[in-house]
Amino acid sequence: MLTIYKDYCTETSNENNRLTGFEIHCPDNFNFAHDVVDRIAELEPDRRALMWCNVAGEERMFTFGEMKRLSDKTAHYLSSQGIKKGDKVMLILKRHYEYWYTILALHKIGAVTIPATNLLTKKDIVYRVQSAHIKAIVCTNEGDVSDYVKQAEPECPTLEQTYIVRQEKEGFINLSAEIDKAPAEFERVDIRQSDPMLLYFTSGTTGYPKMVVHDYSYPIAHIITAKYWQKIDPDGLHLTVSETGWAKAAWGKLYGQWLLGGGIMVYDFDKFVPTDLLAVIEKYKVTTFCAPPTIYRFFIKEGMGNYDLSSLQHTTIAGEALNLEVYKRFKEITGLELMEGFGQTETTLILANLFNATIKPGSMGVPTPLYNVDLVNDAGESVAPGEVGEIVVRPPADGRKQYGLFCGYHNDEALSANSWRGGIFHTGDTAYRDEDGYYWYVGRVDDIIKSSGYRIGPFEIESVLMEHPAVLECGITGVPDEVRGQVIKATIVLTSAYQPSDELAKELQDFVKKATAPYKYPRIVEFVDELPKTISGKIRRVVLRGEDK
Repeated sequence: MLTIYKDYCTETSNENNRLTGFEIHCPDNFNFAHDVVDRIAELEPDRRALMWCNVAGEERMFTFGEMKRLSDKTAHYLSSQGIKKGDKVMLILKRHYEYWYTILALHKIGAVTIPATNLLTKKDIVYRVQSAHIKAIVCTNEGDVSDYVKQAEPECPTLEQTYIVRQEKEGFINLSAEIDKAPAEFERVDIRQSDPMLLYFTSGTTGYPKMVVHDYSYPIAHIITAKYWQKIDPDGLHLTVSETGWAKAAWGKLYGQWLLGGGIMVYDFDKFVPTDLLAVIEKYKVTTFCAPPTIYRFFIKEGMGNYDLSSLQHTTIAGEALNLEVYKRFKEITGLELMEGFGQTETTLILANLFNATIKPGSMGVPTPLYNVDLVNDAGESVAPGEVGEIVVRPPADGRKQYGLFCGYHNDEALSANSWRGGIFHTGDTAYRDEDGYYWYVGRVDDIIKSSGYRIGPFEIESVLMEHPAVLECGITGVPDEVRGQVIKATIVLTSAYQPSDELAKELQDFVKKATAPYKYPRIVEFVDELPKTISGKIRRVVLRGEDK
């Protein structure tokens, strides 16, 4: 069995084989592409690295040997075109297999990779190129992305090169064709672990997207993600449902999985169809799976019993807080527990229900050994069990580097300083901690509702409403009130079988009263056709709040 990951960490466990300590040992010149992928290619060139399929039924399997060869060819060609260490290159490649050997190539060159979603429009592309001074874009040949890139180009003076994969198109270089012609050789570049490797534009619920920077040590921190949370089987296939433009792809489709020598399953699709994804899990015998709660909800609704999912060994959940009813139903059907985890684009896995640990369904779990996590009030003081506070990370007391944590926000010292105010990293998310040390999600700091002296998080109320058959989506916000300070408002999108009415609003209010403390029920209910969302699908409660000022 491959144990490359052990070269970069020290693990300690208790008598129950539960992880209790984790320390990273990162060489100054560590480069994931060379030191992990190329090394596996040397040791076991035929080991499966990636299994790819798409909606059309096409499929391709890549070994680590092939990943080394293709990434060397890609690095050689891009270098010949002037892409060098420190240059910023944006990849808009959906779930295409080209993403994997292209990002490895950029790591080898020392360029800064900027993964981006294919949902971007011309305006989004212009903002990103201008903000990060992007030199090149590699984009998909599908949809309108390439057209948006061309429309954006005149407003982007730093953009020198535009590439497209799999086809010829005017104004673009066909990267696939050039890679085919390039030699499979590339001389290692001198790269330090502290050099910037990744830049993610992460969309918050307010303002423009922030530019999160990670250095070359970042992949090692995902050993915990892959081994102790996702429970990667080195001889199995792991499927994380994420497009490559999101940081979740780094969590579940690249670093930790390959550090363990595991195979990555990629299903290339645009529209999520539950039955199609279930069929992929069945056909390719996926062993571990990670997705947001919404995916599991649809699985349950579509009838998972019609598929042979016996290959699944372990399932995890992230992206949004877990509704307890989803946990119960999924376990009834599969016998598997949904192991929730919490982290951000700025971090790796902060809190989690790690395998072999006692879990509390609905809880985010406990701090992982990599981070010193706490909950603090507005004054920066630790709060007692049961009290709501902001989730923060305290740096190592001995001054050592905090691996897995971002380097800062690119070109925004004020925002970086604010996130580290008081000498601790502020996540902006709130939770409470029970007497056993388990964390329970409440909501974003800005989303907390203060009504009649109570601090109320929107997630709990939204979770209750989502259990009602009439509710497709909902957003909970606070509305100014002279008596209570704020009252709770529910903005609701109904399922097709229901129509808005005062009677239904009253039914939903009573439904919440029965499931939670009475003071948490929404005194105002509004039915809408859709909710305002960020490009990543998060509800923009700031817009909902703004409409009620």
